[in-house]
Amino acid sequence: MTDPATAPHPIPRPIVDEIRDRLVAALSPTALDVSNYSAQHAGHLGDDGTGESHFTVTVESGAFVGLSRVGRQRLVNQALADLLRDRIHALAIRARAPGE
Repeated sequence: MTDPATAPHPIPRPIVDEIRDRLVAALSPTALDVSNYSAQHAGHLGDDGTGESHFTVTVESGAFVGLSRVGRQRLVNQALADLLRDRIHALAIRARAPGE
């Protein structure tokens, strides 16, 4: 039996991968780009030293058809709620419906 105190700790997945996977599952996007801009904010408020605090998401999804800009951002925020609460300091969202 492995002693929990000496067991290797799993390496956390990069937040970029978490964001991408969650948005694919929630929105079935036709286009998705997730960029990490944390290095540009090193030493600033919200920089926790992990290099994973500031992101930009550009997402195109049929789920956005007929929604306002705020409605689209809400869908993205819902998919990422716990990450936004616990691990992401800043998230810029560019959300569009196909053909826009």
